[in-house]
Amino acid sequence: MPQLSKESAKVIVVDFVRKHKNTNKVDVAMIEAKDDGGFIVRGTCPISLEGHPWAEKFEVVVDAKGKIRSAFANLL
Repeated sequence: MPQLSKESAKVIVVDFVRKHKNTNKVDVAMIEAKDDGGFIVRGTCPISLEGHPWAEKFEVVVDAKGKIRSAFANLL
């Protein structure tokens, strides 16, 4: 079974955030490797809240198989 790389974890998370937050701009700030072969990806993306632009930070956990295990986001 191929091992998940940092770059592939980043692509998975960027696609996930783009789809769920309906935005094209996703900035990845940090990719942290986990002991189990997965990654924690953190970053920011812009959102529109009642017509006003806001920045939202996110944290997404990807397992070694490339599946999203958890996602957390809140306003900056």
